[in-house]
Amino acid sequence: MRLAITVVWLLLGATSAVAQDLDPRAYAKVPVGFTIATAGVSVSRGGVLVDPSLPVENAHADVWTPSVGIAQSFALFGRTAQTLVALPYSWAHVTGDVAEQVQQVNRSGLSDMRFRFSVLLTGAPAMTPQQLASSPRKPIVGASLTAAAPTGQYYPNRLINLGTNRWAFKPEVALSYPIAQRWLVDVYAALWLFGANGSFYAGTARRTQEPMGALQAHVSYSLSVKAWIAFDATWYAGGQTAVDGVPSGLHESNSRVGATLVFPVGSRHAIKIAGSAGAIIRSGADFDSVSVGSETFWKKQRPVKP
Repeated sequence: MRLAITVVWLLLGATSAVAQDLDPRAYAKVPVGFTIATAGVSVSRGGVLVDPSLPVENAHADVWTPSVGIAQSFALFGRTAQTLVALPYSWAHVTGDVAEQVQQVNRSGLSDMRFRFSVLLTGAPAMTPQQLASSPRKPIVGASLTAAAPTGQYYPNRLINLGTNRWAFKPEVALSYPIAQRWLVDVYAALWLFGANGSFYAGTARRTQEPMGALQAHVSYSLSVKAWIAFDATWYAGGQTAVDGVPSGLHESNSRVGATLVFPVGSRHAIKIAGSAGAIIRSGADFDSVSVGSETFWKKQRPVKP
C-alpha cells in the first residue's frame, strides 16, 4: 500500500478541477482503478479586451470561481484512460464603458460544465500501482477530447454573462517526455471548435466563432517523491467572431505564462497552487489568475469473496 500511495503522489496534478489553459502533467501515466476528487477556487482580475461586436469598452473584471470535480482512471483496450467532470460556480464584478458611460454589474451563478476524456496511446499501458512503480520512464503520446456544455447562467438580453449558451469542443494531442529522473517536458496541441449561440444580445442575434488553435508547453521538476513544480506557457490564435454573418475582423493571438506547485498533505491528499498572467495580449482576456485546490484519491476495493 505504501508503494501504491507513493506512485499516485507522483501523478497528482494530472487532473484539474478547473479546466484551465495551463495544465501541466495532464498526460502523466496513472494507475487504473483510482478515483480523484478535486475542489478549489480561482481568482482572476484584470482588463478584458472584449469582442468589438459588443458595445463595451475598457472592461475590467474580478471573478471568483470555486469548482468541484471528479476523475476516474480505467483500462481501455489495454491502455490507460481517464474521465473528468468539473462544475464551476462564479461570482463576477465587471465594470466598463457603455455608450461612453461607466457601468458596473455583478453576476453569480453556475458557469459552463466541463467534461474531459483522455487516453494514453503509447508509453503507458494499463497498470496497477505496483506495476507502475517498477516500470521504466518512457515518452508518452496521449490524446483527449474536452467538451464545454452550455450549463452556465445566461441572459439573452444582457451583455455580461457567466455562461456562453453554446457547446464547445477541444480535441488535443500531447507528448510527455521524461528527462533524467526528475524532469518532465509536456507539449500539447489543440483546436477549439465552437457551436453557435442563437440567442445572442439582445436575444435575437446569432453569434458564431471560428476555430481557435492552442499550444501548451510545460517543464516540471520533482522536488521529492510527493511534490513537484512546473513552469507553464501557452499560445492561442484564431477565434474570429461574427454576429448574424457579419465578421468582427478581430483575431486573437495571445500568450500566457505561469507556474504550478503540488505538495502533499497527509497520505492521500494534495494541495495544488497555480498562477498565470498574460504575456502578449492582442485581443481577448488580459488578466492575472491565481488558483488553490485540493485533491483526494482512493481506490475502489473489490469485495472479498466468502
